[in-house]
Amino acid sequence: MTLTISITPEIELIDVPRQIRVSGARPGSEVTIVARSSGPGGSVWQAEATFAADADGTVDPGRDAPVRGDYAGVSAMGLIWSQHEAEPATRAKGGAASVEDVVTEITVRAGGEEARAGMTQILAAKGVTRREILEDGVSGVLYMPATDGPHPGVVILNGSGGGMNEPRAALYASRGYAALALGYFRAPGLSDWINDVPLEYFRDAFAWFRRSVVLKDDFVAITGQSRGGELVLLIAATYPEAVSAVMAYVPASCVHSAQSAGDPARGRLAATWTLDGRPLPHLWDGNRTGTYAPYDNGPEPKRHEYALLTAMADQAAVERARIPVEKITAPVLLINGTDDGWWPTDYHCDIIVERMRGAGRHVERLRFEDAGHSILFPYVPTTVITAAHPVSGIVSTSGGTPAANARANAESWAGVLDFLNRVQKKDA
Repeated sequence: MTLTISITPEIELIDVPRQIRVSGARPGSEVTIVARSSGPGGSVWQAEATFAADADGTVDPGRDAPVRGDYAGVSAMGLIWSQHEAEPATRAKGGAASVEDVVTEITVRAGGEEARAGMTQILAAKGVTRREILEDGVSGVLYMPATDGPHPGVVILNGSGGGMNEPRAALYASRGYAALALGYFRAPGLSDWINDVPLEYFRDAFAWFRRSVVLKDDFVAITGQSRGGELVLLIAATYPEAVSAVMAYVPASCVHSAQSAGDPARGRLAATWTLDGRPLPHLWDGNRTGTYAPYDNGPEPKRHEYALLTAMADQAAVERARIPVEKITAPVLLINGTDDGWWPTDYHCDIIVERMRGAGRHVERLRFEDAGHSILFPYVPTTVITAAHPVSGIVSTSGGTPAANARANAESWAGVLDFLNRVQKKDA
């Protein structure tokens, strides 16, 4: 028999799993599969795994665990999420370049033979449109579906890296949502720092969205990650009438200071958000127990969580800075891992759930054991656990393991789409 490899489907959206199937190997022989993918900015990512062919001479990673390689256990997409960077980027990773198709070449070797096949992961489906927005004080990028509207809307907020989360917006548009990737710092026309961001900016951005796009049933969800997760809860509590649903990834239950995204001249304990021209109280304001020593002087890789746990010990400071989530009238979905290296998200989500349910509000939660702070969308490499912060440059760990983070990526995205579908039907 001739060694062959097939990939189904070959070209599809990035959130669709693929079946990789090798046939024609000698039964019981070792079969090595190498996946080599394009990445942001022209980087190259690669993973390798070796399998034992079955009695029919076939290998299927969705059925078979590798005998050795870059991941363990059965995982249909293990050759993607276990990839490491093999070649660095040659151009900037941000902006529109980040929604480029991911092209993967898969090579299989067995018994002196070699076969190749390819697959393409798409973030922006054919016909999805992209429009840069810098008007009426709003800075963002609008992605619209290829299908006729009206469509439900979703506003996507980045975390403490700033900028605009175009990949998620493109994927939402590919799934039928009018998607606004909204910047609030490190974006055109805005500050380079997270300091003193007025909540009124988001109120005005929602109003712009509704004026500029015909939205199905006036539905506008909001989603954010990390500082964006804190922010979406804060926005929904401050302007409940503007928000139809909330998806908060690795959020916080209280307001935090500027931390690693603030102006260095003002320090990491400066204010982040303002309302009516006044800074909102944050966790470190008058905090009696908080210290950054466990982070600054702690072991490598550094965990920012250690400093925040000391601050959370001051219950009075926590209460002063607490986001009043009981004021949120929209359904809320929380997504978190149990090994978050950036802040104690599991604890924060416990607080949010308790407060919202105590007030009779709709809150759901997706909790992933051993996952960390970086929960994204499915079928991307999850091996970068320790990295430099994009603003401060400080190296720390986001926590989790590649396998747990990969599971969280896949299951959370499916959960978000299901949540959005359910809450829209409920409102219909």
